[in-house]
Amino acid sequence: METTQNKMKALLNKVPEVTIYFWIIKVLCTTVGETFADFLNFNLGLGLGLTTIIMGLAFFISLFFQFRAKKYVPSYYWITVVLISVFGTLVTDNLTDAMGVPLETSTIVFSILLGLTFLFWYLSEKTLSIHSIFTRKREVFYWFSILFTFALGTAVGDLYSEQLGLGYFKTGVTVIGIILCVFLAWKFLKLDGMLAFWIVYILTRPLGASLGDYLSQPKVNGGLGLGTTVTSVIFLTAILAIIIFLAVTKIDISARSETKEINNSKKNVMAQTILVLFIFLAVGIGGYVKLSSQTASTQTTLSGQLTDFVNIENQILTDVNSKNFTSAYKNADNLEHQWDSSEAKLRKIDGTTWTKIDGTIDVVLATVRSSKPDVSKCKTAINNSLSVINAANK
Repeated sequence: METTQNKMKALLNKVPEVTIYFWIIKVLCTTVGETFADFLNFNLGLGLGLTTIIMGLAFFISLFFQFRAKKYVPSYYWITVVLISVFGTLVTDNLTDAMGVPLETSTIVFSILLGLTFLFWYLSEKTLSIHSIFTRKREVFYWFSILFTFALGTAVGDLYSEQLGLGYFKTGVTVIGIILCVFLAWKFLKLDGMLAFWIVYILTRPLGASLGDYLSQPKVNGGLGLGTTVTSVIFLTAILAIIIFLAVTKIDISARSETKEINNSKKNVMAQTILVLFIFLAVGIGGYVKLSSQTASTQTTLSGQLTDFVNIENQILTDVNSKNFTSAYKNADNLEHQWDSSEAKLRKIDGTTWTKIDGTIDVVLATVRSSKPDVSKCKTAINNSLSVINAANK
């Protein structure tokens, strides 16, 4: 009787089993979350606010169909993951770029929210297992956890790769190294499976972002120059192909019976969790302090530090006035590259002013890179940005 009930619960489980395909499509979804958000924001010129609203509505619509389903449906589930990856990315971007919330604060807040979600989930259900998402309450806890992992992964990734100047490539390599260590600990040191799963789930966010930026960013920025459009299309096509494969083979439904799980006592899991938190805090804070000291500056204001950006934007303005948008686009790439390269140093000097300037530069990039650039809008965006930059550069 008990075996029959377990089989019924497995059939009703609303999420896929963890296979190699799960992690491949997870990284693909995360990459799309980075590139597709940039595509809507910059290439289509929708802006951060409108992009967030559109993707938020799309996410909640997909979540509605996911909740209505009586069992795991690959198309519903993975479309929801793609959209929550975009939305989670935009939540952090809005806090940082639109509201000026420091990435350190976002990292702490999302860590607390994720921790509280896990705590209430466990207190309510006595488990955090993803193999038993067959009630509405567990599914709510599950999707809150997924949202916060994307937001947290974005904050942590941006903090180290951009603000502290580590760079996306080094961040990606570092994340791969940590994931490998977690895998080895699970494989040979009996690290709890659920603990290992959620650690890797969080870490795949900065990994996917690093991959997305490496593929989409211009060559002058150290990328392959595929652009956000091509990168998004490639990865969305790959995601669609895997979804079809999973729907046909059902390999992510039947895999559980073939997977050996490590069962640890509650005390052992608690001890492992505390140890893992201690290690991550020690390494994370240590890395933060070290990188912060490397970007430290005796300069107390941005005065005299922004002349290069004034010159680049004036060149873009000249290109726009002559309607030479090919040159304007190239100079926009140069502006983005120079601004991103200087972020760690300039943000350390005056984070508030940096955030204000960053917002105006985002508008410049969005208007110039629009599929149909409007001369008037471009000139307004550039002049506004120049006004803010010149005021800070005096």
